Amino acid sequence: MLKVKLLDHTPEPERTVAMAARLCYSAAGAEELSERLSDEQVQKMVKKMVKLGHGSTLEHASFTFGIEGVSRVLTHQLVRHRIASYDQQSQRYVAAHGFRYITPPSIAENPEAKACFDRVIADIRAAYDELKEMGVPQEDARYVLANATETKILVTMNARTLMHFFNLRCCYRAQWEIREMAYKMLEEVKQVAPTLFHNAGASCVNTGRCPEGEMTCGRLAEMLKLRED
Repeated sequence: MLKVKLLDHTPEPERTVAMAARLCYSAAGAEELSERLSDEQVQKMVKKMVKLGHGSTLEHASFTFGIEGVSRVLTHQLVRHRIASYDQQSQRYVAAHGFRYITPPSIAENPEAKACFDRVIADIRAAYDELKEMGVPQEDARYVLANATETKILVTMNARTLMHFFNLRCCYRAQWEIREMAYKMLEEVKQVAPTLFHNAGASCVNTGRCPEGEMTCGRLAEMLKLRED
């Protein structure tokens, strides 16, 4: 089961973003500026930075997530987002006997497909165990493991990277598993920085138009309604 938990973040992330924005136009120091800013001024400044697209100020706020119950398919996509830090459970050092695995909904909902899928996973588990019994090093036995193998990963991104991540991965065109994770991550950060991430989500949520062209999912109206809700 997919689990996403915000483990750590910059203290008062929205105040940090507002302070960075004010520092650019003030002779005062950062500490003095932070003390001067009221909560109302912080919210106003954060909204302005997001609207104007002054992304550098957002980079000073970072968020660390603990993610479990995802497949290697997902993490192969995730690490393409380069301005981030990742640490993933090692298949070299962590034994995979009887490994858990992720079943796509399209397979889970089809009894015949699921039987085929489960049968292959059982064969892979058996092959992994057999290779280990033959004395094959764990780092080599892992070559038979499936992309469906469950993994855990720690992810740290700054707010600017997260915004871009949500633009791409909250879109209905994104692969189902990483999209589900993106929405859970968005729910987590909204709890600690609601103003900063108020309109975060798929690109169409921010701009009111779909950037996918002929590849559009055709659900723009639905996405805009979600923003209003």
